[in-house]
Amino acid sequence: MTDGQPKRALPKLRRREVDGSGQDFVRFEELRPGLHLPIAARPALPGVELAEWCRTHRARVDEQLHRHGAVLFRGFDVVTPEAMDGVIRALADEALAYEERSSPRSQVSGNIYTSTDHPPSERIFLHNEQSYNQTFPARLFFACVLPSQQGGETPLADTRRIFQRLPAEVRARFLEQGYTYVRNFGDQLGLSWQTAFQTEDRAEVEAYCQRSGIQVEWREGNRLRTRQVRRAAGLHPVTGEPVWFNHATFFHVSTLPAPVASALLADLGEEALPNHTYYGDGSPIEPQVMETLRAAYEAEQVMFPWERGDLLVIDNLLAAHARSSFVGPRRVLAGMARPFPWSEVAPVTDAPRDPPPG
Repeated sequence: MTDGQPKRALPKLRRREVDGSGQDFVRFEELRPGLHLPIAARPALPGVELAEWCRTHRARVDEQLHRHGAVLFRGFDVVTPEAMDGVIRALADEALAYEERSSPRSQVSGNIYTSTDHPPSERIFLHNEQSYNQTFPARLFFACVLPSQQGGETPLADTRRIFQRLPAEVRARFLEQGYTYVRNFGDQLGLSWQTAFQTEDRAEVEAYCQRSGIQVEWREGNRLRTRQVRRAAGLHPVTGEPVWFNHATFFHVSTLPAPVASALLADLGEEALPNHTYYGDGSPIEPQVMETLRAAYEAEQVMFPWERGDLLVIDNLLAAHARSSFVGPRRVLAGMARPFPWSEVAPVTDAPRDPPPG
């Protein structure tokens, strides 16, 4: 969550067929020549029912996701939770519940939520959904019911390219140690532990944390502090490419706007911050390393304006997402699917490959 302007903004979609036959009902096309993220999918004929098409073309959508990182379905008028849930079920069986919560969201219907309830003035930095969990969603879905008058985009960044952009000496320590995520749950700043874990029972929280490799520290006033060490990167389970997949940058206090970070440190001290990160051994991440990390994310950031009825599908390992600040009403729904365990993500052990085209 920083105040900087995005590095690149994309023009309106340009029609250019990149695969598929003329007999198909859905055409995949680039946003602009040479740009690979996201790939757009449009109906080739009027009246295409997206969920029905996806049910019989799941493998084709997966292929596009593995190649590009995200698919933007445009022109299918997905504007209700029911329509969104139908596509999720067609592509990923069913939407997941939101567990070990870190962002304020409102439940809309079943496991469909608002994308975030953060104030419109706040920019949300690039991140991969729930990468700090031992099991994370492999698929993310965002449906635009009402685009904002100004801003409100959902920027994306290719995590393969972020990995390759980082200097080897920066990657090395994270690859060796991972990173430590420390979280303080409170009633005023950040989510309470009752909201985050969806229970009032301390024993349930402790059981979840024990299963998830999270250290628990109960503090005075029924407050909770947790500490967990997580990996920072891995090989995509299908493509085999190295991906930078973590919350080390997102949750570091220095990624907040400078006035907010300074105020939090002055009022709370580092130990009591709602969220903060360290190297895996608990030592501080140097300011210059944090600057390098943020610069790598922002250099790869791309974005497009939302249109009513858009549905964005993301491979959570291949693409980070964010939210721009905005003006005017905005309603974007979110869903998560395909739970995938970190234990099945192979570690990065060899030299990075050449960057993907685009």
